[in-house]
Amino acid sequence: MEPVIEVGGLTARADGVLLLDGVDLTVRAGGVTALVGPSGSGKTTLALALLGEAAPGVRLLGSVRVAGVDVVGEEGPTEAARDVRGRVVSYMPQHPAHALNPARRIGSVLTELARLHRPDGTKGSGGTDGSGDSGGTGRAGGAGGGRSAAGREHAAGALRAAGLPDDPGFRRRFPHQFSGGQRQRVALAQVLACGPSVLVLDEPSTGLDTVARLRLADRLTRLAADGYALLLLSHDHDLVRAVAARTVTLDRGRVTAAGPTPEVLPAPAAPPGPVAATAPVRPSEAVLEARGLTAWLHAGRRGEVLRDVAVRVPEGGCTAVVGPSGSGKTVLARCLAGLHERHRGHLAFRGEPLPVLRRRAARQIRGVQYVWQEVRGSFDERRTVLEQVARTAVRLRGFTPREAEREARAVWERLGLSSEHTARHAASLSGGELQRAALSRALLAEPGVLICDEITTALDSVSTELVTAEITRLREESDTAVLWIGHDLALVERLADDLVVLDSGGVVDSGDSRTVLGAPRSETTRLLLRSRHLGTAGPAAFEPVPPGVQRKEHLQP
Repeated sequence: MEPVIEVGGLTARADGVLLLDGVDLTVRAGGVTALVGPSGSGKTTLALALLGEAAPGVRLLGSVRVAGVDVVGEEGPTEAARDVRGRVVSYMPQHPAHALNPARRIGSVLTELARLHRPDGTKGSGGTDGSGDSGGTGRAGGAGGGRSAAGREHAAGALRAAGLPDDPGFRRRFPHQFSGGQRQRVALAQVLACGPSVLVLDEPSTGLDTVARLRLADRLTRLAADGYALLLLSHDHDLVRAVAARTVTLDRGRVTAAGPTPEVLPAPAAPPGPVAATAPVRPSEAVLEARGLTAWLHAGRRGEVLRDVAVRVPEGGCTAVVGPSGSGKTVLARCLAGLHERHRGHLAFRGEPLPVLRRRAARQIRGVQYVWQEVRGSFDERRTVLEQVARTAVRLRGFTPREAEREARAVWERLGLSSEHTARHAASLSGGELQRAALSRALLAEPGVLICDEITTALDSVSTELVTAEITRLREESDTAVLWIGHDLALVERLADDLVVLDSGGVVDSGDSRTVLGAPRSETTRLLLRSRHLGTAGPAAFEPVPPGVQRKEHLQP
């Protein structure tokens, strides 16, 4: 089968930095090709080049052909690139916040995308919509009415293909009314609604629990079987082993390995069972505590997302919170950080009531620091990232700018960011580099409690080890308390003393992490544990989650 994507000698530069260095790549229809490599290796730069696009200040040279159309030539992106974006090749960015319009309901956006990129009501230039629908132009009659009906049909099919319900209530939601994992699937639905033949997916498993991740693997395999060409950018090597027949490794902008996935990414040894947390036994007094916490989305206490939740973190301890996508983990974190105000219950920091953020004293703001998953929007593009990181020590600890920058560089380097990054702006850093910069910003406050919400999802294994080593150091040397929210149960086993499992906004399991993972009491915990070992036997060798086992995340108001 002829390649759908052909990349030859692609080079990218920005601010004198070589981002891609003579990259060659081919992707064929009806299969999944994975692109892996460390944070900052050039994966997203390459993905954008397939659309004839680049981040501000990035210059592309070389050759990129998609479905026979030249989208990048020796002079850079071509005029023809506009004709393939969306309709032929669609790109899903790593963080859905970059793809979803916060002011528009998802149903109207999906319908508009389908009508824009499928003006004749067809399925697009290749593949099916993955839903089993027959497509077509809708009801007979006027062209406008037919296109509208076809747009709605394609929007519904895209939702189903992305593993989401297509009922009217769901389509009327805004992006902020979904969990991180649900937003990831809404972003995938937007890509599918365009009817492309090529899907470029940048870290699609970000924010997904183990069950949703298993379903994603099945979904991607089905899309490839339907004839799509998929390029998967991912740090999730288990997902890559499960779905990709071929893998290409990038490092510092160069291809360092390419071939069948089992050769490039050999299967790891069988994962160990739960292990004892290495942290010493901590005193029972909580530094951060929530009791009877109930939260809702809308005025009048409508749209309840948390119900009577209790969580506590002792000095120097680590409490982990896990659960399916949409279970309320991020809302819990935002309540503790003071960012979600629609709640009731008791919140305390060092025994004192903890108000919402706008009413917190400076010592409380410094004492409770929150690092979240989608951080790019929190950086000002007009200033260097290091300058913004250092500003925390100036505001909250009274440092001079020079003192703050010196300390910021020290934290920065411990997290694997080089001095070359110090003069760069957010647009020229990868998602993983910005994630570590955001962690550095919080650490400069020297907090008593660090709330970490999926902070390793954009990181490669080396960067993840640097982050976890720094957190362990803080716990041991500074008695920093950590609330760790994540889907990676292997990390939870390593880091957490205590574990809280959420589902549908309520606590379904809690206690010592070894006990909860070793003898789970709830079906939710058991299902998360059963679903975590993905990709250990190669592409499509996993067993899909039984259709009768349904998560309650779709019922979230």
